[in-house]
Amino acid sequence: MYLEIITPDKKVFEGEVTSVMVPGSKGTFQMLNNHAAIISTLVNGKVKVKSSKGEEIFEVKGGVVEMLNNKVVILAESA
Repeated sequence: MYLEIITPDKKVFEGEVTSVMVPGSKGTFQMLNNHAAIISTLVNGKVKVKSSKGEEIFEVKGGVVEMLNNKVVILAESA
């Protein structure tokens, strides 16, 4: 699946990933390939991204995540 992490200042991450774990406002959750379409608000916390290159962690200060057709877009206040 494809992931973009975008802040008002810049695009923090863009590329193919195998999983994304985000700090949702109702609790942390993970999205894998072929996940159901979802939109959720985010709270301050860590976004964990796993890809063929390993695991990366990004600190976000709230925002929104959308998953649709194996594309995840995270609009974060800051990262």
